[in-house]
Amino acid sequence: MNIEEEVKKLIENDINKLGISLEKIEFVKEDGIYFLRIYIDKEPIININDCVNVTKLIDPILDKNNLIDKSYILDVCSKKKEGK
Repeated sequence: MNIEEEVKKLIENDINKLGISLEKIEFVKEDGIYFLRIYIDKEPIININDCVNVTKLIDPILDKNNLIDKSYILDVCSKKKEGK
């Protein structure tokens, strides 16, 4: 199981309880910096408060489970648009 799948297993149910869907997870390295990107969505729209709430919810879960042994930036954002 890769990092993305392990993270999804840990956080998806808690995110869904907020009425928010987990769309995609990426663990990528850009310019020497690792990012854990969590893409979320909900109807009618995702706003900045939703991203903040999800960050506050999942940050302690990720810290407790210590799945990623590298330093990384947690980036919770709205659903990634296809083709962008």
